Amino acid sequence: MATPARRAPASKARIAIPQLSWRTPQPAPIVLVSGPEEVCAERATAAIRDYLRAEDASLEVTDLRADDYSAGSLLGMTSPSLFGEPRLIRVTGVEKCSDAFLSEAIAYLSMPQEGATVVLRHTGSSVRGKKLLDAIRAGEGGGVEVPCPAVKRDSDRFDFAAGEFTTAGKRIASPALRTLVSAFAGDLTELAAACQQLISDVPGDVTEQIVERYYGGRVETSAFAVADTAIAGRYGEALITLRHALASGADPVPLVAAIASKLRTMARVAGTRESSSALAARLGMKDWQVDRARRDLSGWTDATLGMAIQAAARADAEVKGASRDPVFSVERLVTVIATRVPFGE
Repeated sequence: MATPARRAPASKARIAIPQLSWRTPQPAPIVLVSGPEEVCAERATAAIRDYLRAEDASLEVTDLRADDYSAGSLLGMTSPSLFGEPRLIRVTGVEKCSDAFLSEAIAYLSMPQEGATVVLRHTGSSVRGKKLLDAIRAGEGGGVEVPCPAVKRDSDRFDFAAGEFTTAGKRIASPALRTLVSAFAGDLTELAAACQQLISDVPGDVTEQIVERYYGGRVETSAFAVADTAIAGRYGEALITLRHALASGADPVPLVAAIASKLRTMARVAGTRESSSALAARLGMKDWQVDRARRDLSGWTDATLGMAIQAAARADAEVKGASRDPVFSVERLVTVIATRVPFGE
């Protein structure tokens, strides 16, 4: 009788390190701040600095570049000083780190210095430093990770802005928040700055009127304002809004992208009978997005919506190089959507 084959020993399970929100990070010997969203990464690093400084005002803060690294720098900066002050070392450029930094950082994980917090910033733009990241994520060095994923979708920007006001203990009306997010749909840094300005300047609750007073010009010429007026069938206003947007430097590509995004949301919601909350959960949207799409569908049919989506696809190709006149392509798209008839009829 054949002897049963022996099972290979099970591989050692990898340790999953804690993953913390960038809004509420905690210091640790190693803090990996990962992901492409620079606004969130800067907030996380600043929050760790403030946390450590609140514990000990004598905190020493030093900055180090992983891509322009001198051998021995990491150990020198983390080593205790004569008076034993806590140390915070902020390391940038880990995604393009030198060989010297990579080898010394990996070695450091086996002997992190007491009283030192090393924040490693890796944008994820390359696989450089993967061996270091894998070691940290496996639990070496007793670290934590603060993910900063890209904020791309409307719902992500809405959550970001809502979090800014919640963190500050400030109330903002939902219409005001939607208006603010629409006004800064293309730049998270500007959206963050706008939120902080309102938080700082406005003594009470933030209303839609206040947002319009601060950022009215920006709101009027935003890509989503163009989309909203066209979808609502306000042809003349849509063209005026579009021309204001183009005159203020708006690019045709994001203008078409904003219109196409709203049309796709309308198509996903059209014909459904589920409650807003159930449909939002199934589609990965917010309740207010479902409600807004349902309002936008007023006066639309399957045929006109399909025609508009086809027009958006054509305009998208044209503004990305298939046409010599991208401005005309956007104007034609707005005309088709606002009048709900093929161009020229």
